Amino acid sequence: MKLRPAEAADAAALSQAHAHGFDPAWPPAEIAAMVADPAVFAFLVEEGPRPAGMILCRIVVDEAEILTVAVDPAARGQGLGRALLQAALDRGRAAGAASVFLEVAVDNAAARALYAAAGFQPAGVRKGYYDRGAAGRADALAMRLDFPARSD
Repeated sequence: MKLRPAEAADAAALSQAHAHGFDPAWPPAEIAAMVADPAVFAFLVEEGPRPAGMILCRIVVDEAEILTVAVDPAARGQGLGRALLQAALDRGRAAGAASVFLEVAVDNAAARALYAAAGFQPAGVRKGYYDRGAAGRADALAMRLDFPARSD
């Protein structure tokens, strides 16, 4: 498997990878427009020609936000989520972010454990944030990670 930075030309693969975790997936045109923004960056994990995971982030001034992350269910438990998250954190910090925010479904125990292991702390709850169609809506836990102050 190969983890690499993604760009607007990778929008179809990013959308396909996004579909591993979300229904409906964000359309390629929407992803391409986002990734074309200089404040947005993405990483893609490929298993051969197939996208196995993705992460999409944005930086505004000194705050980064993880907009979405998804990993193929068949590839979960192999460290792809952790690798994507670490790549995004490294890129955000290198770009000058002092903190990182994200939202995660309160019932997504695996993702919550991943974020907690990376040092994210709960910052609040967004009621009914995720639309689950016929299953109703699910709350999101907002989480925050502050980077240690730089000494350089």
